[in-house]
Amino acid sequence: MTRRAAVILAAGQGTRMKSPLPKVLHKVGARTLLDRVIDTVEQAGCERVVVVVGNHSPAVRRLAEQRLGATSIVVQYPPLGTAHAVLAAKAALADFDGDVLVINGDCPLLTPEDLEPLYLLRSHGADLALLGFTPVDALLYGRLIRAEHGEIIKIAEPKDATPQELAAPDCYAGMLVADRARLIGWLERVNNENAKGEYYLTDIVKLAVSDKGSVRAALAPESAVMGCDTQAQLAAAEGFFQERQRARFLADGVAMPAPATVHFSWDTQVAGGATLEQFVVFAPGVKVEAGAVIRAFTHLEGATVRAGAIVGPYARLRPGADIGEEAHIGNFVEVKKVTLGRGAKANHLAYLGDGTVGPGANIGAGTIFCNYDGFDKYETHVGAGAFVGSDSALVAPVRIGDGAYIGTGSVITDDVAADSLALARGRQVEKPGWAVTFREGKAKK
Repeated sequence: MTRRAAVILAAGQGTRMKSPLPKVLHKVGARTLLDRVIDTVEQAGCERVVVVVGNHSPAVRRLAEQRLGATSIVVQYPPLGTAHAVLAAKAALADFDGDVLVINGDCPLLTPEDLEPLYLLRSHGADLALLGFTPVDALLYGRLIRAEHGEIIKIAEPKDATPQELAAPDCYAGMLVADRARLIGWLERVNNENAKGEYYLTDIVKLAVSDKGSVRAALAPESAVMGCDTQAQLAAAEGFFQERQRARFLADGVAMPAPATVHFSWDTQVAGGATLEQFVVFAPGVKVEAGAVIRAFTHLEGATVRAGAIVGPYARLRPGADIGEEAHIGNFVEVKKVTLGRGAKANHLAYLGDGTVGPGANIGAGTIFCNYDGFDKYETHVGAGAFVGSDSALVAPVRIGDGAYIGTGSVITDDVAADSLALARGRQVEKPGWAVTFREGKAKK
């Protein structure tokens, strides 16, 4: 198979986003647009990936370097158009022999399957393969102009197109594949004689045709190739992403009585047989096993929920939460970096931060793991079968032994031995008749 590389164009300033955050660092499915495009081209088999960035956005450069290394980053300066941007990658691809995919950095819904038709066109003799789509509103897009035999002879940019060209139904999506040497050769011949005075990448179509090259196009759904130039487009892309995720999980056997209210991240894992109730939100890093139930209005991030566990309603699982099989986390319980054993329960109004809860243990309402002293975090470990009474504060570092009981309202600062009862509260004092005397005194005043 022909080797594959990719050039990702991420140098645009994204001014239409009207945001201090660079366009490609906005997120869909809780993952940046640029990360999603890098994921896609790597999954499509691109063994080398070059990201073209602008000098106005060091944050984009940092992200790309973290993913790919410094040698995979090139800077386009000054910004003179899309052809100029791709040509900036010339040196980075100088020793590469194979096909180069050019792709925009703001297309979060594109999949490897959407790109494969381009490589198929190349294998069938196309010198330049373009990805197109048929938009509902073609106003802003370059039109694919075809000859009678169906090959592409031109991409007409909207500002330079004739009325006849503007009537063409199919538009260029911004992705193409060509042999590296031929692509660079065409780019070096592009001029800026157009309404914008820029070097258009789309002009390589005319150059390929003049060289007697075969230029063909494959079409993808508009939702797959949509970019995110505005906040409205970003929101639309998020909507498409969520629809895809919901459809996938439903097909896998995940029960969702109100799927439109459940929101997923890019890496959410939910096994068939799990149930997700209304208004559940998955931040990144969550895994839910078969038979688990996530009840309404629960937020999960960086957490694992094991088979048969019940979480919520109104629960919050933070990174490091590991809810064991058949365990229960109830309403208004927050869990952070705590592993609960099989059948453990914290059914209401508790904070469990840093530590472990053994199998079968019960955490009463209002219990707090006091894990932070203003500087450092400490761990609390509750043993198997232990019972922590309501409104208890366990001041870490502390260990509660297997089978131990903690009396309601206790502040526990020392370890508690297995099967012991620990009480740490003031002794109750009762004064008979005090209330009557108190009320009579108030009445006289």
